[in-house]
Amino acid sequence: MKSTIKISQQISVLIMLLIASTMFAQKAPTFLKGEDPKPSNKKWKLIKNMSDEFNGKKLNQAKWQSSGQGWIGRAPGLFLAENVKVADGSLQITTTKMDKTVVKNKKEFTHGGGYVGSRNGMKYGYYECSMKANKTFMSSTFWLINESRGVQGCDKRTTELDIQECVGQIVNDAKWMKEFDQKMNSNTHSRNIPEGCDFKKGTSKGGGALGGKVYDDYHVYGVWWKSKDEVLFFLDGKLVKKVTPPADFSIPMHLRMVVETYDWNPVPADGGMNKTKEERTTKYDWVRSWKLVN
Repeated sequence: MKSTIKISQQISVLIMLLIASTMFAQKAPTFLKGEDPKPSNKKWKLIKNMSDEFNGKKLNQAKWQSSGQGWIGRAPGLFLAENVKVADGSLQITTTKMDKTVVKNKKEFTHGGGYVGSRNGMKYGYYECSMKANKTFMSSTFWLINESRGVQGCDKRTTELDIQECVGQIVNDAKWMKEFDQKMNSNTHSRNIPEGCDFKKGTSKGGGALGGKVYDDYHVYGVWWKSKDEVLFFLDGKLVKKVTPPADFSIPMHLRMVVETYDWNPVPADGGMNKTKEERTTKYDWVRSWKLVN
């Protein structure tokens, strides 16, 4: 009996060691052969407080929070913490139709989405995730934005870096949305420029085609925020677009994984939730952030 217990304990220890060693076993971002853009005298270092393999049983509150950080969502989609969970080795955000309409800030909310944001921010670096989109009209996203609350001067402006922004069901017949469910839709945005600050407002677009629907399988969406004026987008380890932001991208930004509604892709007539829970769920297998070091 003692021997059996001892063997069982040894197996448990081995499993724990294996989990610990594989949680961040990745030594560099996901690149196809010949696509790694790092200089020969540099290497990639994983930034653990902005990375997660989601192998636990709940969201790591030391790294992430799911309350919206003051943002409740864009009507009619309300961020609901209960729609966010960690299970089966992935972060999962499920879309829902609420039983009753909720009124907040004089706006009506009928659907539930979810929000996960990093508590830490970083300037420059490589950011990537493995994501499988939900199949609804609501979004599946992975992006970065600066924190402007409590900030003074010209750094109060907004810089936003959308790595992937897509929907599973297109409800808008606009030409620009024709393949919004089959592409890596990437942007850099500059807006909310304080008066007297010499920065341009605008958008630059990146991204590439998936060769299928965003919800068919997991894809690795990545960006190398190389400098204040150079951003490179990667899809499944391959460089797909290099852009110059409309204004200096020189402010630390925080990661966001958000499922929301858009006014330009409205709720369909049937409510948009006539799918299984699995189909209504956006899944993030992992998210990783990297910094170049000597």
